[in-house]
Amino acid sequence: MDEQAAFYEALGEGTFLATGHTAGPWSDKAQHLGPVAALLVRELERCEPAAGTAIRRVSVDVLGPVPVDELTVRSEVLRPGRSVQLISAELSAGGRVCATARAWRMVRGDSSPISGGEREPLSGDPESWPMVPDIDGWDRGYAAAMEWRAGPAATGQAQMWARQRIPLLATEQPSPLQRLFTVVDSSSGLSRRASMSEWSFSNTDLTVHLHREPTGEWVGLDAETTIGPDGGGLATSTIHDHHGSVGRSAQALLVTPL
Repeated sequence: MDEQAAFYEALGEGTFLATGHTAGPWSDKAQHLGPVAALLVRELERCEPAAGTAIRRVSVDVLGPVPVDELTVRSEVLRPGRSVQLISAELSAGGRVCATARAWRMVRGDSSPISGGEREPLSGDPESWPMVPDIDGWDRGYAAAMEWRAGPAATGQAQMWARQRIPLLATEQPSPLQRLFTVVDSSSGLSRRASMSEWSFSNTDLTVHLHREPTGEWVGLDAETTIGPDGGGLATSTIHDHHGSVGRSAQALLVTPL
């Protein structure tokens, strides 16, 4: 690729420079929420890490466009505890908070005797699925920085495997949870009910609940979008890794004609 081979360049002391690979479909100057959410999750993972715990829910709220520019990220523990902790992170640009994230971190335990209820896994090896060269004609920025493999699709529904072509930061490998969040915000775009050249369906938030910790590079989405008659929409997805489903996501959509 023709720029820095990462979504962000680390500048030190919680400051990062976004590269052009973060750019979203609506403007080359605004980031796609995928890299933003992954950077917030990285900050959550590094916030007073506790052995024997796992992040089970993350909710990201978008407070405004995130520019392809210099960013500052910080985190804190809002609710400490031995079994359950609430942690928070925020991302700012130019002195303005652009996005926030909250996560519930819970102690691990052995629930194998009663485990069950997972959704059916996506069929086949991700690399056996057809490669997608672009998403509705969008072939730059974030879309080009990801590898997309398409499965069954219909209006408002899509199955897709995706993985990063580049890391979040050039100096480190992303964690499986960071990889998941780099992909999962794309559920609404993949299961869109109309062309991105004619309609905008921007999401104000992203919430992910996990019943199992993800593994591996590939993230699978079984996504669905529902749009109401008055400008509102909802995109949901069952999230998969190689072993099966790991959780569910939801996004509230603002639907407007272009």
